[in-house]
Amino acid sequence: MKLLVIGASRGIGLEVVKQALARGHEVRAFARSADGIRLSNPRLEKRNGDALNVSGISSAVTGVDAVILTLGLRAGPGMVLGPVDLFSRATRIVVDAMKNAGVKRLLCVTGFGAGDSRAKLGPLQAIVFQLLLGRAYENKDAQEIIVRRSGLDWIIARPVILTNGPKTGRYRVLCDPKDWRSGTISRADVADFLVKQAPEPAYLGKTPVLTY
Repeated sequence: MKLLVIGASRGIGLEVVKQALARGHEVRAFARSADGIRLSNPRLEKRNGDALNVSGISSAVTGVDAVILTLGLRAGPGMVLGPVDLFSRATRIVVDAMKNAGVKRLLCVTGFGAGDSRAKLGPLQAIVFQLLLGRAYENKDAQEIIVRRSGLDWIIARPVILTNGPKTGRYRVLCDPKDWRSGTISRADVADFLVKQAPEPAYLGKTPVLTY
């Protein structure tokens, strides 16, 4: 496949780029600092751009088979004090560009605590979550609504607390709300799920929680 990875220069996005190349896919890596990605591969195209730039996203989407959206915010006062609207604004732009380009498959990363998974947070966890991540996750809620209503072939991945551990392949994919729970998972294992599911139909229209 030819994959567009948005948010490709760090975190889950960079892990997706590495693993997609290892599995033989072509990758268009889109980020504000894409040219700083320290990878070299004939199947890798680095493209600098802003996820809020309509023309840049429209160009990046053209000719790909699937889009993997891995946007994140750097920790800091802005994430706590807000306002935060990156996720919803960028997702609307991506969805519109995909429709215009005829690209159907979208894999989007939000997180455990977004949408209806928030009800599964423990009481203490919910207080800390609201204080530190409340504004960001309110916008992730809006992001999920846009994806759900897009008419695309979508998967929303909701990883739990992220670590920088290695890829193990030994994570759980929890689709039933009664099984949802917190925990940890490495960014590399989240990327493993995204790359493996890019061509697969098993989780289309679902919002799995990813955890160990």
